[in-house]
Amino acid sequence: MAGLFDKQAETYLQARPTYPSEWYSMLAARTSHHSLAWDVGTGNGQAALGVADHYEQVIATDVSEAQLSFAMPHPRVRYVHTPQSMSEDEMVVLMGGENRVDLITVATAVHWFDLPKFYKLAKRLLRKPGGTMRQ
Repeated sequence: MAGLFDKQAETYLQARPTYPSEWYSMLAARTSHHSLAWDVGTGNGQAALGVADHYEQVIATDVSEAQLSFAMPHPRVRYVHTPQSMSEDEMVVLMGGENRVDLITVATAVHWFDLPKFYKLAKRLLRKPGGTMRQ
């Protein structure tokens, strides 16, 4: 599934929806800290850019290198290819350790995830107390 949109990555950039700025403000209001957000399944980064308006750093990950090649640059967004073979511990290291992430967002990709595995990782990464996840 990881390569499903690789051939259409540029078209996907033009067709993928954007979200209202109020949505990102609402998400930011739900976290007590605004240091680090993780945008999972970022594709080419539309949601990561909106999140970056409210967080000091956004790590935007995707399993598709082709999608990431069309990601829109932003000084507070770091795009990272995360192959499906990447272990949970490697993801924790990538995020800087456990209990560090203030917000986890998944705009349109959650239906591709191994949800028990994803939720286990999210539980490790979210700041306690005060971190939140929105899908």
